[in-house]
Amino acid sequence: MIIVMKADLPADSPELEQVIQLAEGYPGVSTQVHRIQGVTRSVTEVYLLGSTGVIPAEPFEEFVGVERVVRITEKFRTIGRHDSGQEAIGFEYNGVELSQDSFHVFPGLCAVDTNENVDTMFRALADRGIQTSRAGAYKPRTSPYDFQGHGAQCLPHLFESAGKHGIRIVSMEVTSEIQVEEIQQALEQSGQATGVMLQIGTRNAQNFELLKAVGQQTELPVLFKRGMGITLNESLNACEYVASAGNHRIVFCLRGMKTNFGDPHRNFVDFTHVPVIRRMTRLPVFVDPSHSVGTRAVSSDGLLDIFHASAQGIISGANGVLVDFHPHPQEALCDGPQALLLDELEPFLEDCRITRDAYEQRLKVAPRAGAR
Repeated sequence: MIIVMKADLPADSPELEQVIQLAEGYPGVSTQVHRIQGVTRSVTEVYLLGSTGVIPAEPFEEFVGVERVVRITEKFRTIGRHDSGQEAIGFEYNGVELSQDSFHVFPGLCAVDTNENVDTMFRALADRGIQTSRAGAYKPRTSPYDFQGHGAQCLPHLFESAGKHGIRIVSMEVTSEIQVEEIQQALEQSGQATGVMLQIGTRNAQNFELLKAVGQQTELPVLFKRGMGITLNESLNACEYVASAGNHRIVFCLRGMKTNFGDPHRNFVDFTHVPVIRRMTRLPVFVDPSHSVGTRAVSSDGLLDIFHASAQGIISGANGVLVDFHPHPQEALCDGPQALLLDELEPFLEDCRITRDAYEQRLKVAPRAGAR
């Protein structure tokens, strides 16, 4: 059971204390208080843990400070939507809104290689008004002999360049708690020149200690990539680890499933799950077509498969797209064969705009096409 307090009620309000006292008066019931910072308002939610099935909702609904009582219908206590009235957890970070209503493209380097390529990439984004990007400093690889990223040493220039070109968020993978600390220190030393969204890669989807670590810090939001070989429920439970540790600023990202059924693509594209996740959870949903498709293959219509995969996610309601670009893909130290060229940036962005517009037009059909 979740007791949703009225918006902007102070954390030390007597109304909240009364709700907690009543809840903990029931045998075997404990409480957890979660502060949800949304895009437009802050909401305090009180989670009742234990045998709550027999607890009546009416005594809580009588409190002036209570907005509503929600019966948990799914096991995802924090990220789950639970009923149609449970609002999505949108948030604003460094001036950028990330929610189930927003849409952003995050083009960038899969892995940082040279300062020149970083500057060129960010300049190209700035020229087109893009304020969000991806850039990997830490790169877990299948082979121990492959390029593992430059690590902390590339962060000062990366953050300086991002700030200079007006990049407000850089999505960056981390594989250990120490890397989170290195990023926080480098951001502080840069004067908070930009913002970082910590990315949990598919290989760490069930690294529970890492999930708890990024959840325990609330300074930086988290982008969680679905595990390549686990079920959707298992991936959502992994997100619950992050949220239950205290960080509710989470984005869920689909990046394809590891199976030969997806051949000749690198992974089986799973973007039809975009509306499923939006329905089951309150999280913004991104897609990563680069790591799903994994090649620069061109369809018979002249469009790259990556364009088509991106459109599949966007037309289904995706709130963002992570996509690999590189000034010189043939020289890239990681995933060069799937990187788009800078000459393709403008047409890619235009295709995304066209598809997003089509999705928004589709929403006008919803009142006549929904379940009755």
